[in-house]
Amino acid sequence: MNKELSNIIEIYSTKTHGQFTQRLTNSSKESVIAVLTDLLTMYINDKNSSSLREFITVTLAGYEHSEKKIGFNGFKQSSIIGGKPIACEAKPKNIGSEDVESYKRGLRKSKPQVLNGGGNFTDYTNARFKKDRLANPNVLTSGFVDGKLLFIIEFPFNTKGFLNKLKLQLKKHFPRGDRPNNFLRSANFTYKDYLTSRKIGLIFSASNEELTDHSGYFDKKFLQKLFNLKNEKK
Repeated sequence: MNKELSNIIEIYSTKTHGQFTQRLTNSSKESVIAVLTDLLTMYINDKNSSSLREFITVTLAGYEHSEKKIGFNGFKQSSIIGGKPIACEAKPKNIGSEDVESYKRGLRKSKPQVLNGGGNFTDYTNARFKKDRLANPNVLTSGFVDGKLLFIIEFPFNTKGFLNKLKLQLKKHFPRGDRPNNFLRSANFTYKDYLTSRKIGLIFSASNEELTDHSGYFDKKFLQKLFNLKNEKK
């Protein structure tokens, strides 16, 4: 964090609104741009919070973002008159280029994750799975590299292969059904679990040149599927 940003955050947290405003007003245009850029870079790459990546994914897909921590991530009105709002569940994944490059140079032992069109449901249970099946939200899986958005894919929760993948993990963790105060820490999925859906949609994709430039951060087979989706959309 640069000293300019550090000082502004300190004033925002400890001084009055007037003092904070004055500090910004007295800063040059270039300084404000640099501070905002640094702040966004930190926020969008935060490993402990996906809030900004979630917001971008949901809004670009045409949903109204919900800031509630419990429940679905966004909603939009149905095209059917009188229809119920359509919910969405965002699963953004951000890859840090430093992790991948360190592994390539032998400075990191464990192989880092790459973009595979997947995501995960944390602290999952059979009860929540049942609730999600009834609501059938659209799942939005998105991929970022160092905060740069490269794709957003949308598909219905009630996609057969996707449901089966979650069921198997739940059954393995809860062989006799849900247990009080016990959760499946992470129910994972990849592109293989939903790509056969007829209702899959490519909401956003970076240019072919950008995707190729970032190919080292993708699962190779998934990247080819992504190119195929782009061609089908033309």
